Amino acid sequence: MAAIFSSLIVFFLFCPISLAVRDVFHEELLLRPLKTGHIYAHFQFTIVWDVDVRDTKSFSHYRLFPKSFGQIVNQYSVQELHLSLTQGQWQHEQWGYPVTSAPPGAELWVWFQDRVKGSVDENWSGLTQALSGQFCASLNFIDSKTTTSPKLSFRREGVTSTSGTNSSLLRQAALPRELVCTENLTPWKKLLPCDSKAGLTTLFYTLLLYSVNYHSLAVHLRPICQDTSCSQYSVELVQSVSMVLDPLLRGGSKYDWSFKKLFGRSIKSACPLATTSRVYVDISSNKSDSEFTLSPAFSTVTRQVTEHHQHHFAMYDVKQIINASVSDSALNVVFKWKRRAAKGVPPQLYAQRFVTGYGEDKGGITSMLHNCHPTDPLPVVYFATFPWYLRIFLHTLTIKSAGKEIKPDIIHVTPAKDRLRPYTVEMLLTLPANSVTELSVQFHKGFLKWTEHPPDAHHGFYISSAVISTKLQGPKNYTGSSRHSSLLFESGETTPVEEVFLRVHTEVLLITLPTPDFSMPYNVICLACTVVAIAFGSFHNLSVRRFEAVDPKENTGPIGKLKVFLAKLKGKVFGKKEEEIAEEKKEN
Repeated sequence: MAAIFSSLIVFFLFCPISLAVRDVFHEELLLRPLKTGHIYAHFQFTIVWDVDVRDTKSFSHYRLFPKSFGQIVNQYSVQELHLSLTQGQWQHEQWGYPVTSAPPGAELWVWFQDRVKGSVDENWSGLTQALSGQFCASLNFIDSKTTTSPKLSFRREGVTSTSGTNSSLLRQAALPRELVCTENLTPWKKLLPCDSKAGLTTLFYTLLLYSVNYHSLAVHLRPICQDTSCSQYSVELVQSVSMVLDPLLRGGSKYDWSFKKLFGRSIKSACPLATTSRVYVDISSNKSDSEFTLSPAFSTVTRQVTEHHQHHFAMYDVKQIINASVSDSALNVVFKWKRRAAKGVPPQLYAQRFVTGYGEDKGGITSMLHNCHPTDPLPVVYFATFPWYLRIFLHTLTIKSAGKEIKPDIIHVTPAKDRLRPYTVEMLLTLPANSVTELSVQFHKGFLKWTEHPPDAHHGFYISSAVISTKLQGPKNYTGSSRHSSLLFESGETTPVEEVFLRVHTEVLLITLPTPDFSMPYNVICLACTVVAIAFGSFHNLSVRRFEAVDPKENTGPIGKLKVFLAKLKGKVFGKKEEEIAEEKKEN
C-alpha cells in the first residue's frame, strides 16, 4: 500500500511537468508537376518541442522527439544543425527551385552554442563521429582539410539571443563523393514517431525510392519562437525526403501518374501521433499553361501569395479521408494530363560550373551565374571551397559580364595550408539585370604522397559545389514555406510569402591529379624475384652437385646403359657376383 501511495505522489508531482512540455508532430507531402514531365515529391516531417535547446536538463525526457538524436544535440552543445545526403544534381534551369536546396553528396553545417567557444573544433569532431554512426554515413571523414567557417553564406535560420554574425561558432563541410542508399534511409526513418509503419512513410518502397533522377535526405534542427513575443523558445526538427520521379520509367507511355504508379502503393493510414497529415498537389498551372484532372476530389485549395504570383495547391487531409472512409479504403491520388505546357519559364537565378584547361599541371574553374530578371540587378553571395592540393592563383580571379569587369563589394579569402585546411573564397557581388556573369580562376595542381591517393586514384578527385545565396521577391518557380513557419503551408486558405531566401548549388567537379605508377612496385618485385630465383638456382646447383670422374672409353650411350641395366638384372636373378658384372661392363 505504501508503494502504491508513493507512486501516486511521484505521478502527480511530475504530471504537470510532462504536460507543460508540449511536442507536436506534422507530416506533409508536396507533389509538383514539372515542365519536363517529371514529378517533384517532397516529404516533410516536423516535430516541434517546447524546450530551450540550451537547457541541458530538458533533454532528459522524450516523447516524440528522437532520443538518440536529442542526446547527440545535447552532448555537443548544438544550436542549429543542417545535414543533407543527396544523390543526383538538381536541374534549376529545367525544374525551378526545390523546397530545400542540397548539393550532391553529403553536406553538414552546424552552429554551436556560446558556451563552447573555446572547444568548437573538439565538439565538431565528436559531432561528425556521432552523426556518422547515427545515419550510417561517412561523415567521420570530415576533418580540418574539409571544414570551413563561412562569414556570409550560412547564416542562422533559427532565432538566437546573441549576435548571429560570429562565424567562429559555425562549421561547414561537404563530402561530394558520398553515396546515398538504403543504409542511410533505415536509421533516418527510425527517428520518426511512426517509423514507416503508418502515415506518409508507408509510401517509402525502397526498390522504387532510389530509381529516380534526384534523391535527397535531410535533417534540419533549429530553435524557433513559441509565440509572437518570442519570450520562450522551442526546438524544431524537420526531416525531409525530396525526389524527382519520371512517370515514363514507372511503366506506360504517358506522363500521367498516381501514388501506385510512382511509389508502388497508396496511403492506407495516417500516423496516429501526427497532429496534421496532409498531401498537397500543385495545381497552379491548371487551365492556364496546361490542363489536367485530379482525383479523388480534394478537401480544399490552399493559396500561397507572393508579390508577383499566386500558387494554388489541392489539399488532401489524410486523417479526415481515412477516418471518413471504410476500413479497407486507401488514398490514391490520380493525375491525368489533358494538355501539357510546351515550355517553362526559366528561374530568375541559376548557375553552372565547369573545369577549363588540359594536362596534369594546371587548369581553371569557371562559374556562370545567370540573372534572368529583365530589369532588376541581383545581389548574391558566392562561396567556393577548394582542397589544399589545388594551388589557387588569386590574382587570376576575374568577374565579367557582357565583357565588362565587375568588382565584388566584399571578398573574404582564406588561404589553404597543406594537409591542414582548404582554400575558401567568399564574395558579395551584384549581377546585372538580364545577364550572364562569368567567374574564373586559375590553379596549379599539387603533388600528393602515394599513401594519400584513394584506391581509384585514376578516377579523379571531387571538388564540392559552389554555393550562391540570395533573396528573391516571390519567384514563380519556387514552392515552399516561409522561414518563419514550421509547416509547408499554414492552416487557412492563404499563406503570404514576401521574400524567399535561396541557396543554389552548382555541379560537383572532377579533377585529375598527377598520379604515380602504382604498378611499379609490383613490376620491381616481379623482376627482383625473377633475378634472385635465377641466381639462387645456379648457386644452389653448384653448391650441392657432386662431380665424379668418367672413363672416356666407357660407352655412356643409351645402348651401353641398357646393357649395364640388363647385366644388373641378370645378376640379381641368377646370382652373379658384382665382379663378373663389372667385367661384363668393361667388355661392353
